[in-house]
Amino acid sequence: QVQLVESGGGLVQPGGSLRLSCAFYGSAFSFYVMGWYRQALGKQRELVARITSGLSTGYEDPVKGRFTISRDNAKNMVYLQMNSLKPEDTAVYYCNAVSYDNRGDYWGQGTPVTVSS
Repeated sequence: QVQLVESGGGLVQPGGSLRLSCAFYGSAFSFYVMGWYRQALGKQRELVARITSGLSTGYEDPVKGRFTISRDNAKNMVYLQMNSLKPEDTAVYYCNAVSYDNRGDYWGQGTPVTVSS
């Protein structure tokens, strides 16, 4: 069984930065593709970024050039560095883990991010 615990959300002004963290509790962290998703009020959950165990990354267009996903395979941690934040980045951010055989799909409880002056 896998448990994901996010942290690092909060209130930030437009143009500011935040770093989200996701702790992976369980075995075989390197067997999972890790991702960050977000869900704004009244909207569907959407993918933000993904990272493989080999550190290949992918980003959705709204965050390209502003957000950076990373992972520490030794510490079972995933991070999302968010720079140049905009009000439209306001959402609850969720950590996700999907196993390479697609048998495991796990979610954290989410951490809220509010970008407002």
